Amino acid sequence: MMMMLRSLSRPLERCLGVRAGGDALMWHADLKPHASGDFSIAVVQANNCLEDQSQVFTSPFATYVGVYDGHGGSKASRFVNKHLFPFLHKFSTEQGGLSADVIKKAFNATEEEFLRLVKRSLSVRPQIASVGSCCLVGAISIDVLYVANLGDSRAVLGRKASGDKENTVVAERLSTDHNVGVEEVRKEVEELHPDDSHIVVYTRGVWRIKGIIQVSRSIGDVYLKKPEFYRDPIFQQFGNPVPLKRPVIIAEPSILIRKLKPQDQFLIFASDGLWEQLSDEAAVNIVFKNPRAGIARRLVRAALQEVAKKREMRYSDIKKIKKGIRRHFHDDITVIVIYLDKHRGSFCNKRTKQNAMGCTVAPVDIYSFNADGGDEDLLQKIT
Repeated sequence: MMMMLRSLSRPLERCLGVRAGGDALMWHADLKPHASGDFSIAVVQANNCLEDQSQVFTSPFATYVGVYDGHGGSKASRFVNKHLFPFLHKFSTEQGGLSADVIKKAFNATEEEFLRLVKRSLSVRPQIASVGSCCLVGAISIDVLYVANLGDSRAVLGRKASGDKENTVVAERLSTDHNVGVEEVRKEVEELHPDDSHIVVYTRGVWRIKGIIQVSRSIGDVYLKKPEFYRDPIFQQFGNPVPLKRPVIIAEPSILIRKLKPQDQFLIFASDGLWEQLSDEAAVNIVFKNPRAGIARRLVRAALQEVAKKREMRYSDIKKIKKGIRRHFHDDITVIVIYLDKHRGSFCNKRTKQNAMGCTVAPVDIYSFNADGGDEDLLQKIT
């Protein structure tokens, strides 16, 4: 444990990557070790204030991945980025290891802490009641994979095909998209609100809950969960109140637990900015067919090339567009690729495990390269 804490207290530069050449809004860490292999991370900013937040925490025996896609601002995603992993550590320590119950408790504790922040801040910052974040977490512990999510960020596994197709890779989606654009999710929401014929409406080109939000699960978005907030006169001055009989979105994560197998090659964790441009299969094939170093950056660039193609532009032109304006072309995009060498029987020596200790936190804002002390905050909370 002390070795882990010393790793986290190393200079911040060791936890951060670099800006990608030619694009002031892209950041990446091309290849780093974790207990089961290597990982790569890349982020590109489109919003005026980066709403995606992300982190990878590694130790000799476990790897944790977090992708938090904010909406309505960055306050909720930044909050999750600083609080969720410490809660996971707290509850897993208390209960003797990771489990579905530990994950649910950590998500719930993060939601409750954010609710307390909203209550304290409402009088001076009423808009905080309308800020929320999707939340995708992956954990590998003792050859078991845990994936938990709220919202429409996504985790996809690349595994080798069996039989005559051994040199090909199959994409297996591990998470559930909690987005009412998916018919099953839309029906689920409608069944929970049989007395509201307008619980989900089609507006501005997509399906939205109450005409406002596409995701059905999140951290935050308090005004869509707690009737007392939409009734508050302070909040009513800020935005259009939404009459609620009961919460219209929830913070209950979908959780998958899976024993890792020898044919499992790698995992892709990404915000919906990637999946809006690339299919699961396309992303998995890019990872399978290309070198490891910089693979997350390669996926981000592939998505941006799709954006350019749709707009009949050159990729080089996309890179020149300023933050804020760039949101009209694509969303913030976060990609983390985790290679699963150990689980395929590869040799994983002691030195590799020792090097696989630390915390990589993407900058809070790519343009300003302001890391916001993310590592140090996490260290303090774990301590």
